Amino acid sequence: QVQLVESGGGLVQPGGSLRLSCTVSGIIFSINDMDWYRQAPGKQREWVARITSGGVATYVGSVSGRFTISRDNAKSTAYLQMNSLKSEDTAVYYCAAQWGTRYWGQGIQVTVSS
Repeated sequence: QVQLVESGGGLVQPGGSLRLSCTVSGIIFSINDMDWYRQAPGKQREWVARITSGGVATYVGSVSGRFTISRDNAKSTAYLQMNSLKSEDTAVYYCAAQWGTRYWGQGIQVTVSS
């Protein structure tokens, strides 16, 4: 059973920080690229960040310089460190992996509001 379990979401003030975690089971985590996506109400799902199995990170331009994706293969966990959060970062965030097919986490709410 492939499972991606997300944690770490919540409510933060503009300019604040939050770290999301995605713990993966059922796949060989160390050889998989990992992605974070987000979806705001009424909007399409948007790709946010990727970290390859080799540790190379890429980001959508709107989060570049503020977000950092990382991974801990020993814990089979991917992270998204979000700093300098803005109201437009408010969304449900999803992690994703590929193992024959695409697997998604359940989604976790991030709300940026004063």
